[in-house]
Amino acid sequence: MDTQLGPTSNHFVSQRLRLNYVDWGNVDAPPLILQHGGRDHCRSWDWVAEELRRDWHVICPDLRGHGDSEWSPEGHYGMDAMVYDFAQLVHTLGYEKVTIIAHSLGGGIATRFTGLFPDKVDKFVNIEGLGPPPHIRRQMEERGVGERMRQWIDDKRKAAGRTPRKYATRRDAYERMKEENSFLTDDQARHLTIHGTNRNEDGTWSWKFDNYVNIWSVSDMPSSDLVDLWQAITCPMLMLWGKNSFSQSPSIDGRIDYFPTAQLVEYDDAGHWLHHDQFDRFMADVKGFLAV
Repeated sequence: MDTQLGPTSNHFVSQRLRLNYVDWGNVDAPPLILQHGGRDHCRSWDWVAEELRRDWHVICPDLRGHGDSEWSPEGHYGMDAMVYDFAQLVHTLGYEKVTIIAHSLGGGIATRFTGLFPDKVDKFVNIEGLGPPPHIRRQMEERGVGERMRQWIDDKRKAAGRTPRKYATRRDAYERMKEENSFLTDDQARHLTIHGTNRNEDGTWSWKFDNYVNIWSVSDMPSSDLVDLWQAITCPMLMLWGKNSFSQSPSIDGRIDYFPTAQLVEYDDAGHWLHHDQFDRFMADVKGFLAV
């Protein structure tokens, strides 16, 4: 990452939260938003941004409760709030139309935004960002609102009782990063750890994300409404899935059929973070898609 100067850090306000994004310059180029996933941060896109910054005005936001964005005081990380945050970023920066690359949770947020505002998105690359597969969503919905609400209250209380995990050294956090994703190179894991941790007052290190981000909102929209948003997308879509990922491919469960403009590409020897695991192939696929 030492070939060029890095991005500048900026902030915008959404629902009274001060949210961070980094700007890679080239403001006269068309805007490209890179949205990270859960428990991640905007600097996880640095390798991708370096490759695309000459042709695009690359913007990488930190989700609420992630990276250098503020934590929600009430621990609210529902999809409604995060979709609003994404829409507020586009509105604040004054973009008439954007291109999006988004991963995992960020992909779910960007997919809903694109269905809500199809005229605002030129092209969309979704990396494993459709949320739980249909059978999991059915199980959740069949439990009934009362049971789901009681579980949510219990989970929130447990999260309130947790303190951020502390690592004696940043090296210990790096080792945890390597353990979480064995596909990462040493340099990738080091970079992600440096930008993904804060030093505590006692000299230990903790991840930047809020523990509450792990609590799934009980008030999410039903599957039928989500499908309506998927079917409302009109822009070209490139869907990318790793065959060694825990995230089920939409080719298996039929979700791909709800996206008439989508092309699905699956990667061998890649997990959930395929843009790290198979970087060269990923960049070739993305550049080819964006150039058409």
